[in-house]
Amino acid sequence: MSAAPVIEVDQLTRVYPGRVAVDRLTFSVGRGEIVGFLGPNGAGKSTTMRMLAGYLPPTSGAVRIAGLDPDREPDAARRKVGYMPENNPLHLDMRVVDYLCFRARIKGVGWRSSPAKAEAVIRRCGLGEVRTRIIGHLSKGYRQRVGIADAILHDPELILLDEPTIGLDPHQIRAVRDLIRQLGQQHTVLISTHILSEVEMTCSRVLILKQGRLIASDTTAALERTLGGSGAVTAELAATPEAVTARFRQVAGIRDLAVEALDDGFCQLTLVPEDAADLRTTVSEVAREMNWPLRELTRQRQSLEEVFVRLTQSAHLPNSNAK
Repeated sequence: MSAAPVIEVDQLTRVYPGRVAVDRLTFSVGRGEIVGFLGPNGAGKSTTMRMLAGYLPPTSGAVRIAGLDPDREPDAARRKVGYMPENNPLHLDMRVVDYLCFRARIKGVGWRSSPAKAEAVIRRCGLGEVRTRIIGHLSKGYRQRVGIADAILHDPELILLDEPTIGLDPHQIRAVRDLIRQLGQQHTVLISTHILSEVEMTCSRVLILKQGRLIASDTTAALERTLGGSGAVTAELAATPEAVTARFRQVAGIRDLAVEALDDGFCQLTLVPEDAADLRTTVSEVAREMNWPLRELTRQRQSLEEVFVRLTQSAHLPNSNAK
C-alpha cells in the first residue's frame, strides 16, 4: 500500500473583499516529490502556501498536511511544515548561528539541542563561511540560504519555498537549486517560482495556477506532450527531394510532409504526425532501408515556458480543477 500524500487539498478557497484569491483548489503532493508551483502574479500561489503553512485560514475547503488537519491540530500540523515566505523575514542584526539557535528554540527544538541543530543546518546549507557574520551584511544568496536553513531546522516532512531564487544571480541560483535537490532526498518540497528553467531541472512535477484555479498538474514532459506540440520531426538526408517525397508518402501516420533541397546534395525533410507520435525511429529506419545518409534528426518540443505562456494567456479557464 502506497504512503498517503504529504499535501492533500480539497476545494480550497480563500476570498478577500472584492476578489477570490484561491478558487476551489484541489491537488495532492506525494511523499518525496519536488513540485513546482507556477502561475502569473496574482494567481494565488503565495496565498495557497500561507494556507498550507497554517498562517492563513481558508474561507472554505480542506487541507491535510501529512494526514493532519491544521484546523483541528494546528500545532502538530505546523511542526510538519518548514516555510520560507517570499520576503524571507530575517533578523538582520543577528549573527547567522545565533539567529538559527534562536529560531530552533522557537520551533521547539530545545535549549540543549538548539546549538547542534543550528550547526547541522549550517553545514547542510553551505553557511559555514558566514556562520558568525551579521545577516544584514550577507549577500542576497546567503540570506536565501539562511531562510532555507530556518525552514528545515525542525526536520519537517514538508518544505514550502516561496520564490527561493528571486533576485539571485546565476551562480547563486545554481547553488540554491543544488540545495533544493538535496532537500528533496529527505523531504517533500513545494516551490513557487517564476524561473521556469529551474523548475524543469529541479522538479518532478508542476502545478500551474491561473486566477486562483489549478489549470494543469503533471510532469513537464507530459504537459509538453499533452499540450501540444505538433511533434514535428526534421531530418537532413542525402537524397533528392523527389525520392524522399515519394518514399515518405507511403508511410502511414503522417499528417503533413515538406521537403526542401539544400545546397550540398542533402535535402531537409519535415514530417508532422497525425497523433503527436514520435517519427524519429520511422525516419531512421527508412533512411537505412533506402541507404540514404542521415546527418540530422530532431523532434520539435515545447519548452515549459511555451506551455506556461499558452496556458496562462488562454482567455478561458477550464470548467474544473486539473487532477
